Amino acid sequence: MAKKVLVVDDEKLIVKGIRFSLEQDEMKVDCAYDGQEALDMAREGDYDLILLDVMLPRMDGFEVCRAVREFSNVPIVMLTAKGDDMDKIMGLEYGADDYITKPFNILEVKARIKAILRRVKSREAEEVSKNVVTSGEVSMDTDRRSLRIAGEDINLTSKEFDMLLLLVNHPGKVYSRESLLHTIWGSDYPGDARTVDVHIRRLREKIEPSPSDPKYVHTKWGVGYYFQA
Repeated sequence: MAKKVLVVDDEKLIVKGIRFSLEQDEMKVDCAYDGQEALDMAREGDYDLILLDVMLPRMDGFEVCRAVREFSNVPIVMLTAKGDDMDKIMGLEYGADDYITKPFNILEVKARIKAILRRVKSREAEEVSKNVVTSGEVSMDTDRRSLRIAGEDINLTSKEFDMLLLLVNHPGKVYSRESLLHTIWGSDYPGDARTVDVHIRRLREKIEPSPSDPKYVHTKWGVGYYFQA
């Protein structure tokens, strides 16, 4: 089945070029030109990936990303200004899975999209139906990709879920930031270890009773992170 991608940018020539290129690879592409239109389409469509520009009319990309994360874990790739680290960090804070800087090469965009879609497909193929991983009050259903802690449902992004699942499956094992980056984002991911720190911080805000004094995801100073229930 053809993958379905939503491309969001107010520059119509950019959208046209991306759409044409992705359709050459037999992907189904929908387009939106402002934030509100993108959010409405994301609610109604069942997309495999959203390519989302930061600078948009009506709602900016950060607002759209945050709103989408309230109802969907669809992979989101942000388009950010070249060299603007704050845009990249904010995108990750709001739940984006990856980012691409402008101006970009369309071949890079296609390669990054395909890499994410491959990882999602591989992850789904490895999941076992009704496979539930538990540790103390933490219960992770890898079929539904859902998390419950002490009976409460907690919504995680795709990367947050993958990272927590890895840690829960290996309690007490300390993973360096570089190891987590390579394992969760892939060896071809161009970002740095700050990406891991951002996701760990956001994960703790969701699952920890006191994020500053974590109960589950702990820090081994100077080494990395580990899970202990």
